[in-house]
Amino acid sequence: FNAAQNSQQQSQNISGPGVSSSSVSHSSPWTGRLRSGESPQSKADSGMQVSQKGKEKVDQPMVDVNAGHSYVDGESSGSEQSIDDELGIPSVVTPGVRKTRDVLRAPGSEPILRRSTRARYPVDRLKYDGFTAIHYAYMVKVIQEPEPTSFEQAMGKEKWEKAMDEEMDALEANATWELVPLPKDKNAIGCKWVYKVKHNADGFVNRYKARLVVKGYAQTYGIDYEETFSPVARMATVRAVIAMAASKGWSLHQMDVKNAFLHGDLQEEVYMEQPPGYVHAVHPEFVCRLKKALYGLKQAPRAWSDKIGQYLVTIGFQISKADFSLYVRKTEKGIMLLVIYVDDLIITGDSDEDILHVKMLLKQKFEMKDLGELRYFLGIEVIRSPSGIRLLQRQYGLDMLSKYGMTGCKPISVPLEQNVKLSTDAGELLEDPTMYRRIVGSLIYMTITRPDLSYAIGLVSQFMQAPRKPHLDAARRILRYVKSTLHYGLFYEAGCALQVHGYTDVDWAGSVSDRRSTSGFMFSLGSAAISWSSKKQPTVALSSTEAEYRGAAMAACEVAWLHKLLYDMHQSTDGPVVIYCDNMSSIHLANNPVYHARTKHIEVHYHYVREKVLLGLIDLVYVSTEDQVADIFTKALGAEKLRKFRDLLGVQELGLSSRGSVEISSSTRDMPG
Repeated sequence: FNAAQNSQQQSQNISGPGVSSSSVSHSSPWTGRLRSGESPQSKADSGMQVSQKGKEKVDQPMVDVNAGHSYVDGESSGSEQSIDDELGIPSVVTPGVRKTRDVLRAPGSEPILRRSTRARYPVDRLKYDGFTAIHYAYMVKVIQEPEPTSFEQAMGKEKWEKAMDEEMDALEANATWELVPLPKDKNAIGCKWVYKVKHNADGFVNRYKARLVVKGYAQTYGIDYEETFSPVARMATVRAVIAMAASKGWSLHQMDVKNAFLHGDLQEEVYMEQPPGYVHAVHPEFVCRLKKALYGLKQAPRAWSDKIGQYLVTIGFQISKADFSLYVRKTEKGIMLLVIYVDDLIITGDSDEDILHVKMLLKQKFEMKDLGELRYFLGIEVIRSPSGIRLLQRQYGLDMLSKYGMTGCKPISVPLEQNVKLSTDAGELLEDPTMYRRIVGSLIYMTITRPDLSYAIGLVSQFMQAPRKPHLDAARRILRYVKSTLHYGLFYEAGCALQVHGYTDVDWAGSVSDRRSTSGFMFSLGSAAISWSSKKQPTVALSSTEAEYRGAAMAACEVAWLHKLLYDMHQSTDGPVVIYCDNMSSIHLANNPVYHARTKHIEVHYHYVREKVLLGLIDLVYVSTEDQVADIFTKALGAEKLRKFRDLLGVQELGLSSRGSVEISSSTRDMPG
């Protein structure tokens, strides 16, 4: 364990805002682009002396403790954060560190045996079958470019310092703020730097982007902000657009807006601290009075959404009534779809000429980057081939396993044991639930392309308030399943008919804590699912028929939304949407009003499904339990059933490549956070 090296890394900090203005030329308003008053090297030298002092006091063999990181019940992750000044060993108190200290402080004691750090179950070599040569090269370049997670990590690296300078220049040119004394009755909110590597379609780095983000969680309603709602595209909409593009052979394009929130006008009076590393030389005590919106402000997304929405309407787009982040333009040349997710745009349509024209108009109005063909969107790998489009979150899964110390865990074939039941009061309470909440939060994002994880993750999400040991074990088991299925993702087949059909199912009184039922449904467009849900019902059902009827009503609501979405996308749906259900009583209840006398206690809004059946929008059809795909959203299944229903959802595995597989370490890129 190299204590001196760790100390040197920790010493690379930027000095505080109170730097004397006399040490900096007044020709530049900032106290140095990454101030020179206290260089990282001078601090490293002082840190080296501390570490050497610690080494002189420890002259007996020391156990290797380089695996002493944050623990998830025995699994380590992360990196050391500080150095013990007295002993020169990590100050993070983990079981390994505790044993080491006991050995060092006990005179005459024998050193303990060193535990092997070799992973018993390393991550399998990654498969690249189905990847085009271009996409293969793209992903290799993406995973080999790490991103700093803090200002201290970026400091001293020329490319990130240049990116921060460019961001500051853009903020100054846009007159984003003015420096003023802080009024006595106002509070200044903080800010921080966030870093991102932007790639071209060929995988090469387009630019290193540093973004100044306001700590909006410190804002107070009625003082710093008023209205904050801003529409964000539903992932079901994104999947529907991609499924349509795959079926019709449309090209998918991606654009990125530079400093998107700077285009929004700010109405409220907001004060912000000066950015780290860029404190004014003459007035270090002043604060920034914002005139334009910045990332992190609660009202910033709303201001930007209004700005770009108004412009898109002026160039011929119409806002979808089903999703306010979907814009549709129909001309003589064809149809164009534009999806907005904050500052990322997806554009597709049947006329490449029209797409290029719209790109040109957007670049003239806003400062944008054309990222070319859609390949990597919000951590999702979009892999196009002649056979269709595949959506993967493999790199996100690798980063998640690395973050929580599970890269060496043993893979398993099912996320939960068959028919497992978790309760709120069984097992020992966790002393610190933070790690559990982080794991579950990270897993939730995996469900964007992995519907087979929905039930398991939904189950562990029910215990975020007071998690216990069995809940943590279940979350760790899901991570083991993620490791074994890193190569799986949704596959939308090219040329497949765009017909909507779905399944609905319920596990009656499945919760052992409150005896509520769990509803699940899924709907496919083409060859794979675009919308699904696994959710506990709000009240207790008195019978399985009532529970299934409620579940069918939830599915009917989703059908109504999908019908509006496809209508806005100018995609016709022939006939009613078929929904498969394995409960005959609920099907009869939806078709026969005589049954209503027996179910008068059911809330009126659940009879919505009957109305849609009469209108011919949906058609409930019986299917046997063995073929009920929605069963995967209501209970923990065995390996055989799980594989069967996973395939029917359109979740497929990348096959072995004819040229062999390529081994890539999961540690080549650190996961933010």
